[in-house]
Amino acid sequence: MGYERRFNDALLQPSREHFVDYMQDDQPLKPANILNIVATNQGKRPLTAAPPKAKPLSAKQVAQLQADGHYIVDCRSSAEFGAGHIAGSINVQLSSSEFEQRVGWMVPDDAPIVLVTGKDADAQRAIYNMAFIALDSQVTGFLKGGMDAWMEAGKPLATVPQIDVHTLKHKLSTNGLQVLDVRDSEEWDEGHIDGAHFMPYTSMVQQLTNPPQLDKLAIRTDQSVAVTCATGKRSSTAISILKRSGYHSVYNVTGGMKAWEDAGFEMLDETGCVVCKVAS
Repeated sequence: MGYERRFNDALLQPSREHFVDYMQDDQPLKPANILNIVATNQGKRPLTAAPPKAKPLSAKQVAQLQADGHYIVDCRSSAEFGAGHIAGSINVQLSSSEFEQRVGWMVPDDAPIVLVTGKDADAQRAIYNMAFIALDSQVTGFLKGGMDAWMEAGKPLATVPQIDVHTLKHKLSTNGLQVLDVRDSEEWDEGHIDGAHFMPYTSMVQQLTNPPQLDKLAIRTDQSVAVTCATGKRSSTAISILKRSGYHSVYNVTGGMKAWEDAGFEMLDETGCVVCKVAS
């Protein structure tokens, strides 16, 4: 099965309802990118007939494009993003099986995109995957040479400290560190950290009919917050949104709630009952 057939198969259904099911698996929000896919299905936007190619860009070009309003999507791992990234970029890991869908959730409809990857070849893989939901046309290009080229050009880096679950548990018992869980409601109900705040990462940005919900988060921008999800990927995406919104002291919980559970630390279900007792 060739590229064109695979691409067309991903765009066969023109109805919004079917695409929401494909995209969200019964999630209530509708991503802004749904309008992009519907327009492509209806023939209002051209369908890519050949594998798309991402254009290489210099660090100087990327900096100017970002200043002009382009969204920087950093496709590297949470750890690589945390070690050093372009300030204001959004971390959506290419390693995720939901990469293109998550980009569709995080980036506004019609927003131009510049990719940052660990290897230049990964940029081609990223734009190829993005084509399955009609996002490839929004990609202006990728940072050639990645963050090494960015640093060689003398550009500044932003970082996100990583925190393991053992350190997190210790900090929770010794200071006022806040915890934010950005998973889906079903995951939250199955087990979460006592006293944690809850907001799905998809609610942090504008969706088709829903405005950003960050103003409802009961955590001040000057407070320290550890962000967790299932394994540490969505939390890094959420952190990149939080940092764009003025939060300064944020930590990514490596391993997420899976690591917390594996450590035998206590969790509460939706009723407040303990579902996992601390290991003795």
